[in-house]
Amino acid sequence: MAEFQLFAYQEEVVERALKGENIIIWLPTGGGKTRAAVYVAKKHLETTTNAKVVVLVNKVHLVDQHYSKEFQPHLGNKYSVMPVSGESEEKDFFGIVMQEKDVVICTAQILYNALINEEEAKHVELSDISLLIIDECHHTHKESVYNKVMRCYLEKKLKGEQALPQILGLTASPGTGGEKLLDKAVEHVLQICANLDSAIVSAKNFAPELQQKVPRPIKTFDIVEKRLLDPFGDHVKSMIGMIHDFMNLPPDVRLRQCGTQEYEADVVILEQRGVRENNRMLAQCAIHLRQYNDALLINDTLRMMDAYRSLEDFYLTKSSTAIEGTDFFLVGLFEENQVELRKLANDARFENPKMAKLESTLLKQFGPDVQSRGILFSKTRKSTHCLKDWVLKNRALQEAGIKAAILTGAGGGITYMTQNEQADTIGKFRRGSLNLLISTSVAEEGLDIPECNLVVRYGLLTNEIAQQQASGRARARDSQYSVVAQEGGKEVRRERVNEYLEELTGKAIHVVQNMSPHEFRRKIGELQTEAAVRSKFAERCKTEKRSRYLASSVQLLCRNCFAPVASGSDMKLVDNAHYVNVNPDFKNHYKLGPRVVLPRNFEDWEPGHRIICSNGNCNKEWGFEMKYKKSALLPNIAIKNFGLEMPDGRTTVKKWKDVPFTVDDFNFAEYCQEHFPDLFD
Repeated sequence: MAEFQLFAYQEEVVERALKGENIIIWLPTGGGKTRAAVYVAKKHLETTTNAKVVVLVNKVHLVDQHYSKEFQPHLGNKYSVMPVSGESEEKDFFGIVMQEKDVVICTAQILYNALINEEEAKHVELSDISLLIIDECHHTHKESVYNKVMRCYLEKKLKGEQALPQILGLTASPGTGGEKLLDKAVEHVLQICANLDSAIVSAKNFAPELQQKVPRPIKTFDIVEKRLLDPFGDHVKSMIGMIHDFMNLPPDVRLRQCGTQEYEADVVILEQRGVRENNRMLAQCAIHLRQYNDALLINDTLRMMDAYRSLEDFYLTKSSTAIEGTDFFLVGLFEENQVELRKLANDARFENPKMAKLESTLLKQFGPDVQSRGILFSKTRKSTHCLKDWVLKNRALQEAGIKAAILTGAGGGITYMTQNEQADTIGKFRRGSLNLLISTSVAEEGLDIPECNLVVRYGLLTNEIAQQQASGRARARDSQYSVVAQEGGKEVRRERVNEYLEELTGKAIHVVQNMSPHEFRRKIGELQTEAAVRSKFAERCKTEKRSRYLASSVQLLCRNCFAPVASGSDMKLVDNAHYVNVNPDFKNHYKLGPRVVLPRNFEDWEPGHRIICSNGNCNKEWGFEMKYKKSALLPNIAIKNFGLEMPDGRTTVKKWKDVPFTVDDFNFAEYCQEHFPDLFD
């Protein structure tokens, strides 16, 4: 087994955990929280009879990272260590894995599923675990999976059950929960402590050593003067005004300034209202207004041509899917203005000045003979692709030797990356064949990324936790943390607020740490009891909401053309995950689109073709067919693509958990008897 030593500040923060106490370790990004946790796990395994360590992470890519970089190298020679994620077969017999292995590293969802699954091969009890390590534990709040796991723990604790695991939480910052006053920030930190049933510890006696080990980067604000002329943006705004005039906005609607997140929120609500009121003009205009607003947001952050292309891509299929007058007006408006928009987007005189500032910021750190490594943080996956395209086409950046790649979250769709693609990109960055990562927030938290001498935050509005974690990526000596933003813009104001909140977090933790043990336990106990009552009340409300209407009294309408296509009673829930329509007549309402390709295989099902509304020219995508247990072909639909017609009106919901009727579980045996009766003769 690879022996390892801790720094003195790490020894200080693990001291109470080694005595068996429930502890949250608060150390900055790069401070070695995971290494400290491995040390605690090692000592726990050496000194505890029938020890069982579970390490929870909140993102799939962190499972293998923690396994291969920390737990396996230091514990693997003496103990059996197993990584389990949704991408591994072991999740299907997780209960058996837990019995056989000493250390299991998994996503929180895997453990939570095992806690509530009654099937023997998959079930796990909290009493089976002796040490539960929770990475990035500041996520243990509200309806997060971490908090669902800890609710199971607290339920047993409040009943007086003794066989519970020791808790070890790890965080770079618990944050203030958005609170700006000290007493409220203290309440937030106490709530995190209560949720984790843990005290919070940090380096005090050896703080100077920590500061030397994890130096703070030099922070700069690279300020851009306001854009004097923006004819492309002005033209888009005039088109937004034309849509406003056409749609005859209801008198009680007050839309905020376009080109802002607030306007986007307003038009999202407007679209929902259009569906509720059977006003397709309102709903469709709102969808198109959101696209124009998105173009304005892109124009404010990226190149004018990126903004133009976002509109061009949106309208690519719209003319062939127009249903009635509203669609013809909206498509016609874009087509009439398309040539002018493209001409303005190509006029270099009016290009976004932020791009020039970003270029100069990068050129300060990169050059032909300079060994630099940086991360450029941007808001959306789309923006990372636009920025990479800009870097590749920018002669000065290419001459400076910048070799850029995108790093975004894992998932489905063309703009997502697979876990292997993420690992490959980070590997190249570590080896130096890449020297600039253009990343969404996925690189802020947890990922093992080499030390950088430049971190740039570009067009971002985030909270103090994300800001600290991004800043912590600049770990090289004399590294730079740059905020590229417009003079007097929101980004600068938010960054200043976050600096204050970071300081406030430290003060709040100090207050909590200075409480007497008796007072701390009393407050934690009160918060845990309150949380248990709230949880039961919320569950009751959820049950009442689900049974508000009979499933047979609810109709599902296509969200685009408003055609009624299914009854709520046609819907069944497969494996607590997939909502499928079992009515064979549903096939009459859709046609098949391209085949769905997912980056991994699943135990009981495989994806088929996309399903698309077949009402005239509608072509609204609803979901995809799935083949279940190699025999049942079931339409798996996303409720966000439908309106709900209830006895007393219409509504829309984003997720199936919010529908106002009960969806029964899918019975495979019954389905087979009904659809394949000859097999049962």
